[in-house]
Amino acid sequence: MGRYAVRRLLQMIPVFIGSTFLIFFMVYALGDPVAAMFGDRAPDPATAAQIRRDLYLDEPLWKQYLHYMGQIFQGNFGTAFNGQSVTELMASAFPVTLRLTIVAVVIEMVVGIVLGVFSGLRRGRDIDTTVLVLTLVVVSIPTFVSGYLLQFVFGVQWGWAAPSVAPEAPLNELLLPGLVLALVSLAYVTRLTRTSIAENARADYVRTALAKGLPRRRVITRHLLRNSLIPVVTFIGTDIGALMGGAIVTERIFNIHGVGFQLYQGILRQNSPTVVGFVTILVLVFLLANLLVDLLYAVLDPRIRYA
Repeated sequence: MGRYAVRRLLQMIPVFIGSTFLIFFMVYALGDPVAAMFGDRAPDPATAAQIRRDLYLDEPLWKQYLHYMGQIFQGNFGTAFNGQSVTELMASAFPVTLRLTIVAVVIEMVVGIVLGVFSGLRRGRDIDTTVLVLTLVVVSIPTFVSGYLLQFVFGVQWGWAAPSVAPEAPLNELLLPGLVLALVSLAYVTRLTRTSIAENARADYVRTALAKGLPRRRVITRHLLRNSLIPVVTFIGTDIGALMGGAIVTERIFNIHGVGFQLYQGILRQNSPTVVGFVTILVLVFLLANLLVDLLYAVLDPRIRYA
C-alpha cells in the first residue's frame, strides 16, 4: 500500500504540471491582462510596458509559467487587479465553499445511498420505479431552475430557510444551498447504488452467505454494501472537486462569497491572477480526492491489493 501511494503521488506531478500549464496558457496567452486592468480606457504605452515588466508578462510564455510555479511554491499566488492578494481571497473564499461542499457531499451520500439500497433491494417494484423516475426528473432540471425554485418555496414562501446566506456563511444557512448543489449528484449516487446493489445481490458470495445462515442485515451491510459501494465512492471522490468548482451557480443564487463567487468575478473582470490561482487549487483538490478514492478501494474490498 505504501509503494502504491508513493507511485500515485508521483503520477500526480505530471498531471498537475500539464493541467496548470493549460490553464495558464488559456488565461494569459488568449487574453491581455494589462488591457483588462484598464477596461475601456487605452493605457499609456509606457505605463503598460512597465506593468508588463513588473508582472513578468514581457517574457516568453514558458518563462512566465516557470516564474508563476516558483511563486506558488513560495505561497505567492499573485495580486488581483484590485490590489488584494489572491492568497487573502482564497483564505476568505475556500472555507466557505468547503463548508458548502461538505454539506452537499453528506446529503448526497446519506440520501443517495439509502435510496439506492432500498431501490436496489426491491428491483422492479413500485418503490424502485418511483425512485428511478424521481432521479430522472432531478437530473433533467438545471441547477439554476431548481435553485431559484427551492429558494422561493423554502426561503420566501414558507420561511424555513434564509433565502440569502450571510457573509459569515453559518452552517445552518448552508443547508438549503447544499441541497441545491447536491441534487444532481444525489440522483447519480442513487442510480449508481441501485444498479450496483441489484447486480451484486445475485452474486455467488451473497447466496453463500445466506446459505450459511447469516442474518440478512449482516449480509447486506458487511458483504453486499461494501462491494457495491466501490463505483459510488469513485463517483463521490471525483465529485468533490466538481462540487467545489461547480458551485458558481449555487453561490450566485444564494449570494455566497465562496470560490464560485470569486471565479465568477475574476472571469467577468478578466482578473487573470485570481482565475489561475483558484483553478490551480481546484486541480489539487481533484488530484487529492482521486488519490483518496484509490486508497479507499482496499478498505471497501479486501480482494483488492496493491503491490
